[in-house]
Amino acid sequence: MLRQDSAVKIAVEKHGKERKHLLPVLQEVKRAKNYLSRSDISDVAAEMGLSSAHVYGVASFYHFLDLEERGRNIIWVCKTISCYMKGANDILLALEEALKIRLGETTSDGKFTLLQTNCIGWCHKGPAMLINDQPYTDLTPEKVVEIIHEYNQ
Repeated sequence: MLRQDSAVKIAVEKHGKERKHLLPVLQEVKRAKNYLSRSDISDVAAEMGLSSAHVYGVASFYHFLDLEERGRNIIWVCKTISCYMKGANDILLALEEALKIRLGETTSDGKFTLLQTNCIGWCHKGPAMLINDQPYTDLTPEKVVEIIHEYNQ
């Protein structure tokens, strides 16, 4: 992983210092570290000539811009009504059992964090989840155990 100041400088050089580029810059820094720290927020603000309050406001508004440290693989289980009706609760329970953690927790080895979110855009193929940016659809409890096994290799 890049040092945070390097990640900020690289992201700003790549996307530009204009206010309209703030979101891509934050996404890039988050991708480099897997979360945005307070110092990342301050560094982005200084580098782009924006207030820390504005940068924090944008970062805290977007659900996928994590402001606390997470595991290397972030699992987002969709909790919309359509996924729920197709068995999302069973998926969540299977993940908790396979990972030996509860919703909102990170595994002791730092490999996985388990979270829920509103629609990820795959309701027509629910239940659905994202692991990092990779969608998984038409899930069953057995299928999620296989998916987790692949990430553990």
